[in-house]
Amino acid sequence: MERILITGPDFCAVTEDGTLTEYLQRDPKQQYGDILGGTVERIMPGIGCAFVDIGRKKSGFLPLEELSQSFEGEKLKSGMRIPVQIRKEETGSKGAFLTRDLTLAGRTILLMPMNRHIGVSSRITEDDERERLRSIGKEIAGDETGLVLRTAAQAADPDEIAEEVRTLAEEWQRIRERIREGYTDGTVLYHQDPVEMMARDYEMMGIARRTEAEMLPGDLQRQLREAEGRMIRIRNGGNIVIDRCEAMTVIDVNSASARTEGGPEDSYLETNLAACESIAAQIRLRNLGGIILIDFIDMKAEADRQKVADRLAEMLGRDRRKTVMHGWTKLGIMEMTRKRTGG
Repeated sequence: MERILITGPDFCAVTEDGTLTEYLQRDPKQQYGDILGGTVERIMPGIGCAFVDIGRKKSGFLPLEELSQSFEGEKLKSGMRIPVQIRKEETGSKGAFLTRDLTLAGRTILLMPMNRHIGVSSRITEDDERERLRSIGKEIAGDETGLVLRTAAQAADPDEIAEEVRTLAEEWQRIRERIREGYTDGTVLYHQDPVEMMARDYEMMGIARRTEAEMLPGDLQRQLREAEGRMIRIRNGGNIVIDRCEAMTVIDVNSASARTEGGPEDSYLETNLAACESIAAQIRLRNLGGIILIDFIDMKAEADRQKVADRLAEMLGRDRRKTVMHGWTKLGIMEMTRKRTGG
């Protein structure tokens, strides 16, 4: 498989064997990953959240309890001035989803100055390697900060990791100084460029960057336009239909004009296998997140269902975002979740 990373002045794109699988356009209105100054407007203990003024028409949504067990932060009170990070951009009637457990991203580590947790990327699965990296992280962090060691840390020298921790810790001190100086709600205290972060993530995977002058080549622009539609044709004549709503995304696989040798069951299997490739590509290209339900064409044989699940897992394994397949429901629908990012 040939993977190409293409960057321009305001975009980043990835292709796999000529298929556009990820595209991100720089948008000044999108502040995913940015740390902003805010003021707690009101506490809602009944739903476990606070609403925070971050200088927008819609207040941000901040959980009262952070995910990390070791998060170190004061109890929230109305009127409190706090720095928050945008974990998910606002959508529809919902304001931005916020966190106080701030993260500064580097090439080999994520620095988490508000807690003391030492973690390892879930993409690293070997127990010995996870323990080795965790030991390195504990030694470097001491009891000064939290860290998550990313996949690139596997090939990095401990001194290189330590230097990146020092660099990000200095950045954190600059952020703290800005907080002490005072701010108005919505002031950007720290900016993370998602386009550059995407490029860096793929460079960490060993994919060389190719710089384009202004825009994508013509065929890739066509694929990008197709991704704005509801229906996508797949290689054997079938199609997938993608319906995105507030609570989840539903993907329907149809045989349409698909033709294969053999009987109907062979045709269903081949169409479903072909659909896996397009579904995985579209999930990344459209940046779908949260709950995703895939209604494949019904298959009678359990062996065929396993082949489809294996192919989908293989295709999703190329995603830089965390995806989890939860398996088949009683109605024969594949259920999965993907980490939400951006809008």
